[in-house]
Amino acid sequence: MSEFTQLGHAAAIPASPDQAQLDRAPNPHVGTLYLARFTAPEFTSICPVTGQPDFGVLVLDYAPKDWIVESKSLKLFLQSFRNHGAFHEDCTVGVAKRVVEAIDPLWLRIGGYWNPRGGMPIDVFWQTGAAPDGLWLPDQGVATYRSRG
Repeated sequence: MSEFTQLGHAAAIPASPDQAQLDRAPNPHVGTLYLARFTAPEFTSICPVTGQPDFGVLVLDYAPKDWIVESKSLKLFLQSFRNHGAFHEDCTVGVAKRVVEAIDPLWLRIGGYWNPRGGMPIDVFWQTGAAPDGLWLPDQGVATYRSRG
């Protein structure tokens, strides 16, 4: 998977997450412990029961090993959820597991901060394990939900 299938080419939004291709590139700093972050502030999916849209913010942090995620393919993968019916937990953890499958990072975590639905926000968090010693872990920068009161 070292050749880009979407970067530098016209690429349509995949019809579903299963059809999306995540591309990777060689890590330019193999052996250096660092954190890469992708934030999707307008992530959308569909409620699998009602068909109504769900909106949230996904923050994906990872420490690369041999590979990094190619960002255009990640954007298209995330956009493929627009018409995909799944619960918040499935979307959030599913995104993280696909990235892990594509690049086998040293470490990865994801925060899914979903807007209220039915009066209740749902936040979903997952990581591959304990963060490596010495890895700087900034706050994900998304405030927990607070009502107007």
